[in-house]
Amino acid sequence: MKAVLFQKAHDLRVVDRDVRPLQSGEVLVKVSVCGVCGTDVHILEGTSRSTPPVVLGHEYAGTVLDAAKDVDRWKTGDSVAVDPNISCGTCDYCRKELVHLCSNLKALGVDIDGGMAEYCVVPERQLYAIPPQLSAEASAFIEPVSCAIHGIDKAQVGKGDTVVILGAGTIGLIILQLAKAAGAARTIVVEPLPHKQEIARSLGADVVLEPKDARSAVFDLTGIGADVVVECVGRVETVKDALTLVRRGGTVEFFGVCPVGEQISVEPNDIYFRELTIVGSYVNPHTFSRSVAMLAAGQVRVDKFQLHKFPLEGVHEALDFQKKGKTIKSMIVPGL
Repeated sequence: MKAVLFQKAHDLRVVDRDVRPLQSGEVLVKVSVCGVCGTDVHILEGTSRSTPPVVLGHEYAGTVLDAAKDVDRWKTGDSVAVDPNISCGTCDYCRKELVHLCSNLKALGVDIDGGMAEYCVVPERQLYAIPPQLSAEASAFIEPVSCAIHGIDKAQVGKGDTVVILGAGTIGLIILQLAKAAGAARTIVVEPLPHKQEIARSLGADVVLEPKDARSAVFDLTGIGADVVVECVGRVETVKDALTLVRRGGTVEFFGVCPVGEQISVEPNDIYFRELTIVGSYVNPHTFSRSVAMLAAGQVRVDKFQLHKFPLEGVHEALDFQKKGKTIKSMIVPGL
């Protein structure tokens, strides 16, 4: 089969390799589509962790082709999405039900061969059935939506809140919809690119701002600042901006993935005096089923997203499109 193999920073290539034999509890999936994530960009650049050599791709869906003899839940032809995050179940964090913070957490497409390939071997417990009303393209968003649901849970967005979302990429546009579903009275999206601004408006953003206008406009609209600010870009500059847009007693969530080693200066007295809550949001504990349900019900829409599809051989262009914001989502479609 053909697969996209990451070997070390800046070394990514399409290779031919054998599909390994199934072991106990495993399923062979023919990949239909695999989304390209900002994390994939960071891995390639050496600014996010991984365990190479590894086939990239952690946002994917496909069809069951085969299963180990002890697997009876899945049969050939089943449409499935893959939760990439595999916890050990026995460490202190797992026993506290913090499976996403597992001391031994491994992820398909990061530590174990993932979905940027024609076929992928997956532990059966990582598979979720795809409802028939979900297209292959929509199914590739199940993983990022599951992460965003955890983000909304952590930010504790409530009814009547004013929520500022920094960045209208994949995650920002999903967070926008989830914030509205959680009861936010006003959603404000800050985004410099016109095509992304337009998509945010089409998905119900109440206000869309240029970054240079954000602080004055947010305070003009609210008088005191936002109840919740969610940083979805992953840049030091926007992390700093997030702290200036929130009201006293409000919450700032760091969702975007900044490169490892990047730092910001924070005045502790400012956090104390304004009694800010600062939270992080990491992956998708127990939210995959909720993601499937919300996408299937149309509570999260991806039909207005700008998508670009690439064959496996086009992976470098796909990553470039994602990195430079030329698309909402690059997708790898094996066999295209």
